[in-house]
Amino acid sequence: MPLGLIALAAGGFGIGLTEFVILGLLPEVASDFNVSIPVAGYLVSVYALSVAFGGIFVTAVAAGRNPKNTLALLMVLFITGNLISALSPDYTVMLIGRIVAALCHGAFFGVGAVLAANLVEPHRKAAAVSIMFARLTTANVLGVPFGTFLGQNFGWRSTFWAITGIGIIALIGMLAFIRTQPANQPANLRLELSAFTNVQVWLSILVTVFGFGAMFGAFTYITPMLTQVAGFPETAVPWMLVLFGVGLFAGNIFSGQAADRNLDKSLLVLLCALAVILFSFTVALETQWTAASALFLLGVFGFAAVPGMQVRVLHFAQEAPTLASGVNISAFNVGNALGAHLGGITITAGMGYASPTWVGGCLAITAIIFMVSSIQRLKSRGARHGNLKNRLRRARPSQGNAPLNRAPPWSSRLEADQPVVPGWSASWNQGRLKPDLVLRS
Repeated sequence: MPLGLIALAAGGFGIGLTEFVILGLLPEVASDFNVSIPVAGYLVSVYALSVAFGGIFVTAVAAGRNPKNTLALLMVLFITGNLISALSPDYTVMLIGRIVAALCHGAFFGVGAVLAANLVEPHRKAAAVSIMFARLTTANVLGVPFGTFLGQNFGWRSTFWAITGIGIIALIGMLAFIRTQPANQPANLRLELSAFTNVQVWLSILVTVFGFGAMFGAFTYITPMLTQVAGFPETAVPWMLVLFGVGLFAGNIFSGQAADRNLDKSLLVLLCALAVILFSFTVALETQWTAASALFLLGVFGFAAVPGMQVRVLHFAQEAPTLASGVNISAFNVGNALGAHLGGITITAGMGYASPTWVGGCLAITAIIFMVSSIQRLKSRGARHGNLKNRLRRARPSQGNAPLNRAPPWSSRLEADQPVVPGWSASWNQGRLKPDLVLRS
């Protein structure tokens, strides 16, 4: 494995850790700054909103620039943000540190994925990208429990000092072991924006927002749920987070296989299962054994839909995947912020630490509604396409049964929420215009 790829993976691990480790440290941070746990929860939601902003605008600024230098600057931003958090004298400064660290998140993975693929032979590109993104899972399975243990025993600031150290190591590795790459060609912005004329792209993004927000509405406040409601000692929280991480790992394995077989059906089943788990979580918190079981299942189903959500957006934005992918990454973090914020509101209103699970359940139901709406819309459009194709074939008997659309059968052109446009369409691979008859639902 190239040393440069290891450096990129270390950066991805640090970024994943700084996003999620705060969930296990909310009580300690709230106590230190003399704020309530819901107010401390804004350290989660504000970070997520900053990732959403950076995922679009910072990535756009980074487009066309030298990838090695860009990643180095992003890692400097990450180190600075975590250093501010470690040294923060009050809550406001801590919030600023979280914002600074979050701005690099989306752009780092966007630029880093391209660079990682260029560091290896062509037949190993997918594996190289997966190694980089796998560190997000590693951060949840191992990093967050260890960071929580570190913060509980040596103060929450020690965790952010450790993350700062990881960032420095990653920066040194990137500067030393990544060879200079030519600047990327800037994307065709008009072509990228064309993806957002498709209603299916927006419906898929809304599924992402509410589906991921459902899980985070509960998980943001998992520490007080476990300690104040289920009765676990604080020392047990890191081990409970390990259990959650194991569930996450298991969910990622089976969900990818299920999505390959039937993407829409698997997403719908996963969202329904998540809603059931969240609505039953309050009852599960009555005993420690059931609470642990529910937490494991939350890990399995809470993150299992994530790959499918991303693939669905890319499926309907095949002509312009770059910006659509970045926007969907931002959508995950908008959902993160939404769930954390609404969960904090219910706690502040005196509904108890378990109330965010009901918020999560309602958000999951909302995601299911959008998912069903999207599927029904596809079925309706598909029926109309079939009737229209038959009419066109009867009107053009000289062409027999020749296909009316030269795009591949898996093309989102037949599923895109657009009118029939005879005459011209964009070429699949180079964006050139050519005569064609494109049927778009």
